Amino acid sequence: MTLVTQNVRVLESWLAGRWQTGKGEGKALLDASTGKPVASIDASGLDLGEALAYGREVGGKALRKMTYHERALMLKTLAQSLMENKELFYEESFATGATRKDSWIDIEGGIGTLFAFSSKARREMPNTRVFVEGAVEPLSRDDTFSGQHILSALRGTAVHINAFNFPCWGMLEKVAPALIAGVPCLVKPASQTAYVTERMVRHIQESGILPDGALQLLCGSAGDLIDHVSDQDVVTFTGSASTGQMLRGHPAIIRNSVRFTMEADSLNAAVLGPDAKPGEPEFDLFVKEVVREMTAKAGQKCTAIRRIFVPRASVSAVAEALNQRFARQVIGDPRQETVTMGPLASLGQRQEVLERVADLKTEAEVISPDTGAFPEEGAFASPILLHCDKPLSSDAVHSVEAFGPVATLMPYDDLEEAVDLTRKGKGSLVASVFTNDPSVAEEMVLGMAPFHGRVMIGNRQSAKSSTGHGSPLPMLVHGGPGRAGGGEELGGIRAIKHYMQRTAIQGAPEFLGAVTGRWVAGAPGHADSRHPFRKSLSELRTGDRLTTKSRTVTLEDIEHFAEFTGDTFYAHMDEDAARRNPFFEGRVAHGYLIVSFAAGLFVDPDEGPVLANYGVDNLRFLTPVNAGDDLKVQLTAKEISPRISADYGEVRWDCQVSNQKDEPVALYDVLTLVAKEWPENRTS
Repeated sequence: MTLVTQNVRVLESWLAGRWQTGKGEGKALLDASTGKPVASIDASGLDLGEALAYGREVGGKALRKMTYHERALMLKTLAQSLMENKELFYEESFATGATRKDSWIDIEGGIGTLFAFSSKARREMPNTRVFVEGAVEPLSRDDTFSGQHILSALRGTAVHINAFNFPCWGMLEKVAPALIAGVPCLVKPASQTAYVTERMVRHIQESGILPDGALQLLCGSAGDLIDHVSDQDVVTFTGSASTGQMLRGHPAIIRNSVRFTMEADSLNAAVLGPDAKPGEPEFDLFVKEVVREMTAKAGQKCTAIRRIFVPRASVSAVAEALNQRFARQVIGDPRQETVTMGPLASLGQRQEVLERVADLKTEAEVISPDTGAFPEEGAFASPILLHCDKPLSSDAVHSVEAFGPVATLMPYDDLEEAVDLTRKGKGSLVASVFTNDPSVAEEMVLGMAPFHGRVMIGNRQSAKSSTGHGSPLPMLVHGGPGRAGGGEELGGIRAIKHYMQRTAIQGAPEFLGAVTGRWVAGAPGHADSRHPFRKSLSELRTGDRLTTKSRTVTLEDIEHFAEFTGDTFYAHMDEDAARRNPFFEGRVAHGYLIVSFAAGLFVDPDEGPVLANYGVDNLRFLTPVNAGDDLKVQLTAKEISPRISADYGEVRWDCQVSNQKDEPVALYDVLTLVAKEWPENRTS
């Protein structure tokens, strides 16, 4: 342990509503470039059981009083505040060895994740405190007993144990979905770079944007933290597979069936397609991407490329192209603008990398040049490219990860062999395929998909817009099977659901509606003298209903609609052909004519609270409509969702079109935008 020197910043933990320091002497954290002390860290003697309870009892209660939209808007406000103060975090980040470009991924990438989750939640989730999942399941013939799945926030604390390489993004990408779900968080960053996380949490706490207990921070050893987790808590871990497996087997996690998500190290692969020969755009894109993934954050990324698979005939060309690009790297203190690659996060991390390279050298040879000598006090290392000529019969190259600027180049002889080689990693976060041949992409992706959480296809068409091999995105799954941990971080609404309990509720439709805030088929509706389109959002209630008069469909209507729209499909225009159709007894009305006539029956034409129709969901045509049939509509307000940052909201209407026999002809949901307030005396 490095002793703490005087005048070094002492990191504190934000637990149970107060800043606290450990009772021990503290360990010094050193600047990755200069070796000088940056801060000291210690968490001994802190009451972590109290912290978890504080999150459950204080933070959880405050969050659950808010709707999904309110929590999402809170995240947007937080993201704006962090972005305005981003230079504070960039200055801290240099000490980790990250260049400005590297830190952008961590800092602004993390803040961008808050923005993304905020936007996605407000678009795809209701402005309520309960999330309805899927359709109502009818459990009786007479609609008196039904079932519905709902999701509700767990009543625990989400414990996030994070890795050293992304002290900001690693926290924010987990905090965002948990807070939207309504679950408070306790973040335990890796000690090595915890000073960056602590700086950001200080700003968050001082901003007052989050309610008390919503976010806590533990700087230092986790101690007995996991001993205190309950069945309502969630534990997420990012780091080495060995540590993750140890945590997954902790007695408290097993005993309480605690939700546990692991995102661990993985031997990610990049494959050069057989069509991507030297001189082709895909060859150059492949080389550029491999170099970027080996040098960004000095290769300290869980998604970095560790295994490089190329057609056997291209090995020499790829090696030469990679080494030419490595020679152009400027390695040094990231505070210097000319530096393109900084040091590893610590001397200990560099030593770990060199030991793993020694393991790899039992099966592979180093083929990259050493780019120069570096000062002893810094954790610098050159990019290390190895070559293994017989990857099918090798093991270390598929199982040993050097978590730094290290990758192994390996040949394959055909696509089947390339797929098999990627699978030898036993589960990875991501793989990429560079090809301009769709058939190559199809065979490679389908072969690799069961073993990878994400597969990126790189080619000339997407080159300018592609986010690259190593960039997890908030709306897509980040995680992977097998060695990669078996979890799924991120993934949009999927990630939010991880912090909620799925429950099937059963009962009479009226009571399901009372729980979910939605009108359910079979529940009573209510009509009054006012057309529901005359009601503003503040007046409208679920179950408000309109039953229209009837309209007769004539043969002239069908023929006019066909001529007017150009839809002259034979079932509408040819009596004999329509009769030969197994579904019809003769000419039938167009489905969209039915929908159009239905709108004419239920729409109130005057200016009013209904501002726009923005779509139709779940449209189904159930019974053919022939000339002479009568149509009527039952329109019921199904769901009301005010937009938190606008003066209108969405209303979902259940629309049932029936014929003269009361047979349902068409069923669908009409989506409208409705003003929150609308004075009746308003004029155009």
